[in-house]
Amino acid sequence: MSSDRGENCLIFGASGVGKTHLASGVARRMVEFGKRVKFFPSLALVQSLQQAKLNLSLQAALKKLDRFDLLVLDDLGYVKKSEAETSVLFELIAHRYERKSLLITANQPFSAWDTIFSDSMMTVAAVDRLVHHALIVEIKTDSYRKRAATNRSNKSAS
Repeated sequence: MSSDRGENCLIFGASGVGKTHLASGVARRMVEFGKRVKFFPSLALVQSLQQAKLNLSLQAALKKLDRFDLLVLDDLGYVKKSEAETSVLFELIAHRYERKSLLITANQPFSAWDTIFSDSMMTVAAVDRLVHHALIVEIKTDSYRKRAATNRSNKSAS
């Protein structure tokens, strides 16, 4: 993944498989390479952009985010399927396309992103821009938290 070329990283997997941990590690490594990185829970960033749009300052907010080589949007699936939220999310994706990098974690595969975006055409356009220059990682394993709980239960039963 190169932030110089606006490449993206998309990490998919069920809850508890380490997507956020992996995203944090990538973000830290980018900082070690001298890149500017900002980590956001997706919902918090979308709400902030929504507020900027209401204040008629969305373009200024997007430009302010341009100072970061990489934006990490954690847990995209928790963004609600409302026109207000998804339109600013799409604006962010379109604004950064081929210029600056995004790292996105999500519980849902692309086939379920119609639950995120309010419009199927917007879903297709967003996915198209994200995957054009992207490393896609799919984590298929059991939840670490579930495994830890099972191990604790097994030890206490012994």
